[in-house]
Amino acid sequence: MKLITEELKKGIMKWKVLESEYLHKEPWLTIRKDKCEMPDGTVIPSFYVQEYPEWVNALGLTKEGQVVMVKQYRHGLKEISIEVPGGVAEKGETMEEAVKREFKEETGYEFKEWKYLGKICANPSTTNNYVHMFLATGGEKLHEIKLDDAEDVETILLDLGDVKNLVKENKIIQSLHVNCILYALLHLKEATL
Repeated sequence: MKLITEELKKGIMKWKVLESEYLHKEPWLTIRKDKCEMPDGTVIPSFYVQEYPEWVNALGLTKEGQVVMVKQYRHGLKEISIEVPGGVAEKGETMEEAVKREFKEETGYEFKEWKYLGKICANPSTTNNYVHMFLATGGEKLHEIKLDDAEDVETILLDLGDVKNLVKENKIIQSLHVNCILYALLHLKEATL
């Protein structure tokens, strides 16, 4: 693993961008086409990248030890999805500020402690952003929810065992949220499903 990291740091494997153009630019979908040269000189005339802002999500535990989840319709799959709260980091926000804001807006909950669990990428081949994962503990509902126009979210409280079963039974379909749950379970030393 160290060898791979050192080679990447030296730039041995990195591609050189020769040209770049935007094909589509909207707040929720930006697509860029790059013409790249590989280290061996091979030119890739069209490599497509989806640009997104940084994302955040968190597994939140109430003071009583229940997990705060959300249920919402996801139009891409046309399914109702059970997820951990999260969303997009706005310009100027730290990742912790963003996840606190998203959690408060979607659920009305605030938490005493926040632990950064790390970052992952949905698809490093074609996307340019990370999702930053957190574990929040000591939560209580202090506010009314404040949703965006395109959001219709229901807050649900589940026992940790029920969340583990949902993961085990493949009932949580949002992969980035499953990752957050698994990292949180590792941190809580609850990783056995």
